[in-house]
Amino acid sequence: MRIDIITCLPRLLDSPFSHSILQRAQDKGLAEVHVHDLREYAVNRKKQLDDYAYGGGAGMVMMIEPIDRCISALKAEREYDEIIYMTPDGEQLNQGICNELSLRKNIIILCGHYKGVDQRVRDTFITREISIGDYVLSGGELAAAVLSDALIRLIPGVLSDETSALTDSFQDNLLAPPVYTRPAEYNGMKVPDVLLSGHAAKIEEWRHEQAVERTKQRRPDIFKE
Repeated sequence: MRIDIITCLPRLLDSPFSHSILQRAQDKGLAEVHVHDLREYAVNRKKQLDDYAYGGGAGMVMMIEPIDRCISALKAEREYDEIIYMTPDGEQLNQGICNELSLRKNIIILCGHYKGVDQRVRDTFITREISIGDYVLSGGELAAAVLSDALIRLIPGVLSDETSALTDSFQDNLLAPPVYTRPAEYNGMKVPDVLLSGHAAKIEEWRHEQAVERTKQRRPDIFKE
């Protein structure tokens, strides 16, 4: 998978892709993440990327021309399966969307900023609009990192145990069950006996029951589905 992230604040993305699983995925050649500074495609010497909104109102709007230049330059080099805009009014990200997008090969993610982008960008270039929640961030960079993390970890070979991603919360519309590790007893707090029994079928049954109960209590909206 190749992910190209377009942003006016590229330094914000230095850390997320330089550590842990995302770094290892790139080192293994399983994923590529390229961050593009939108100011390199600005229209004037001031490197201007935003302007006042037609019709007035507070806040600035990202201009169409720099974004067009950047996307066009990327599309001249390869075909893209999706061009995604991170925006609070997009479809809310969930595991199903992540599973679907993890099968794509080439993705562009456009990070919004200020009051967002000129609507003509959304109408002309964007194939999908995604939100990571019903709240507003200063820009789309952190949201782009969240989306990238959620996709890359699903690529076969990225996680040392490939079954790990399949047992995450939401994969089967259930929250994950409780987990425990050593020691088996700590300050009087014990690990459930069934997990120490070595009986695989009983352990799986217990985990499923716990996942169902946890989902019912914490996410009744998912449980109803």
